[in-house]
Amino acid sequence: MVAKTNLICIRIALLFVLLSGVRLLADNASANALLQQGRVDEARTALQQTLAAQPGNAEAHQLLCRVYYAQDMADPAIHECELAAAADPGNSSTQMWLGCAYGMKASRANPLVAFGLARKVRYAFERAVQLDPGNVQAINDLGEFYVQAPAIVGGGLNKGRSLADQIQTRFPSQSHRLLALIANENKDPATAEAEFRKAVLAGRTAAAYIDLAQFYQQHNQPDKAVEALKAGIGADRRRDAVLVDAASILTAMNRSPQLARDLLREYLDSPAKSDDAPAFKVRLQLGNLLAHQGDPASAHREYAAAAGLASNYAPARRSLQGF
Repeated sequence: MVAKTNLICIRIALLFVLLSGVRLLADNASANALLQQGRVDEARTALQQTLAAQPGNAEAHQLLCRVYYAQDMADPAIHECELAAAADPGNSSTQMWLGCAYGMKASRANPLVAFGLARKVRYAFERAVQLDPGNVQAINDLGEFYVQAPAIVGGGLNKGRSLADQIQTRFPSQSHRLLALIANENKDPATAEAEFRKAVLAGRTAAAYIDLAQFYQQHNQPDKAVEALKAGIGADRRRDAVLVDAASILTAMNRSPQLARDLLREYLDSPAKSDDAPAFKVRLQLGNLLAHQGDPASAHREYAAAAGLASNYAPARRSLQGF
């Protein structure tokens, strides 16, 4: 009878462990949903509660890293991503976000500090691609690092070309995009344009059209940029962060302010919002556009909404205080 009672107790204990694990997974999913909606204050609170109960929860640390990264808070983002990487060293996504966080800090640091951080960026991006050769976002990040960073910290155009060759068969659009970036860096706009166009033909993705539009914007060809943007907007069936990219390019060119405003509002109403374009930043962007167009009341509402989603995001607070 005692043995049977012990067996029942063991089964009950295992059930509690299982239920606890399911609850923590659900908590992370809920926090991730908040993050994708741009509700970073709520996401941070939920994740901190999860980590208080389970400090070694790697996914919660990674999500909290992204919460801080979305608000341009490099140091806490690095801290959380480092904890996530320590708890789950084989996670490609965590390595990618860790590299992004290091990169954010490096972009603001003095040259000596930036030098050491750049090496960490390279290692994290390379590790992310090694862990998951199908992580397209990590591939793009690594390729951009090779193009932009000097050889002394592990960058170099030859490394970029080698990566483009490696991914040509599986990811032809990303390969052509990387070759376009390399040509642009080499001050060869004709080859860059041709490679960006090949990237479009390889995938017909909205993102490829946006890359082409940005190239035309940078090379003072606004009509071609608008044409590419309209193609990208049409290809974006999800109505995701591509809309924000398109609005940003239009605003930078001082073209079609009404369309830019409509695109930002459409994104904010979309179920496909993500931390690729945090909603509080988009509301701030929309507020700035409205203020520039002479609608201070609507701008104030957007600034207030941005601050309500991300109370620690300094640009939103400053814009709200300015009204």
